[in-house]
Amino acid sequence: MEFVGQKVRITTVTEQDLDFICQIECDAGIWSFEETVEADEEKVREKYRSHFAVADEKPYAYDFVIRRLNDPENTPIGIVQMWSYVDYRKSWELGFAVLSDYAGRGYGSEATRLLLQFAFQELQAHKVVGMCNSQNIRSAGLMQHVGMTREAVFSEELWWNSQWTDQYFFSILDKELKLV
Repeated sequence: MEFVGQKVRITTVTEQDLDFICQIECDAGIWSFEETVEADEEKVREKYRSHFAVADEKPYAYDFVIRRLNDPENTPIGIVQMWSYVDYRKSWELGFAVLSDYAGRGYGSEATRLLLQFAFQELQAHKVVGMCNSQNIRSAGLMQHVGMTREAVFSEELWWNSQWTDQYFFSILDKELKLV
């Protein structure tokens, strides 16, 4: 699958993308607001391989690589992904990461908008949620920028930097998505 915006395109992760996926998933700097970061590249590869589509099975997760449209090298710059949150409620959870060299240029937000359009149009999602460490201002800002609403603060939900830290919970409903 491929979805194209004005600055980026997102494509389904393939076996050929797994080196990049390992690079981004195992980089503690990118995931500095997470409680843990997987360091075992083989575990990362197996996790993503388990998401690859299997004939006659409805996927429970979708992973996409972000690439800039104007890049002749076709260099991956980030990932956006979603997985089933509560299946019978038609809700999905999203996640995203962009390499620091490309952060702050709108690539992550455009890729996330493309992912939301996919969720509501193709998957017939009713709701998409996202969560982040309350100290992760960029992640919270991106979710608000794409139209998600902060619905809750889970007090002292995360053990991060040797202390309990709040977690923000964001969501957007199908009727709230403004197609760009």
